[in-house]
Amino acid sequence: MKCHEVDYEIFGDDMQIVEIELDPAEVVIAEAGAMNYMEQGIDFETRMGDGSKPVGGILDSLLHVGKRVLTGESIFMTHFTNTGTGKKRVAFAAPYPGKIIALDMAALGEELVCQKDAFLCAAFGTSIDITFQKRLGAGFFGGEGFILQRLRGDGKAFVHIGGTVIKKELRGETLRVDTGCLAAFTTGIDYDIERAGNLKSMVFGGEGLFLATLKGTGTVYLQSLPFSRLANRVIQAASFGRSKGEGSVLGGLGDMFGDR
Repeated sequence: MKCHEVDYEIFGDDMQIVEIELDPAEVVIAEAGAMNYMEQGIDFETRMGDGSKPVGGILDSLLHVGKRVLTGESIFMTHFTNTGTGKKRVAFAAPYPGKIIALDMAALGEELVCQKDAFLCAAFGTSIDITFQKRLGAGFFGGEGFILQRLRGDGKAFVHIGGTVIKKELRGETLRVDTGCLAAFTTGIDYDIERAGNLKSMVFGGEGLFLATLKGTGTVYLQSLPFSRLANRVIQAASFGRSKGEGSVLGGLGDMFGDR
């Protein structure tokens, strides 16, 4: 496997943009709708697949479409190619507050498992596939669900992780994590779930019913702001958004008596 060699620069703090520099004929692939801007000389084409393998028959195409549907992503990916004569740049933006992580896939063993909406873009030749949890318990109760994304390649890949990112190197020890805060991990890490303490802790602890357990040797990426947690807070705030006094008791009373 030999991916295209791309250069990059990341801009911003909480809502980041990664700018990819392409030499002539180099290609970067990205999720549909992730592009922010591109220079003249960059052509793009929407394709069904990441282009890491030769195009197969109709059965292969249908299988790939089915996998993309399971991840909740678009069935198409966009391929950006430098058709000009000099270096050209194309940029991709993060979909919500967090960090864009540049991954050297060769240094990570050429494989990474991540949450299904983490992938942003990668050098051409990178394979984006899905993987299933081997244990039904981890699939049903783990924050990442039964389906995860698997990235394979030896080039640069870029993933987006919510909030602040913590990188942990495990050397045989076990790490327990809130299920929603697990963002990605390399091969060599065994992922499972366990009950969060006793019954009282599970019901009243506020940490959820289960914790993710990670053990083995490899790299783990954790996120402080899972998208599900952000979405829940936005929904809760929206239900009280009509109050004139944000966060105040009087604002809520105003709504009760029709004070709009």
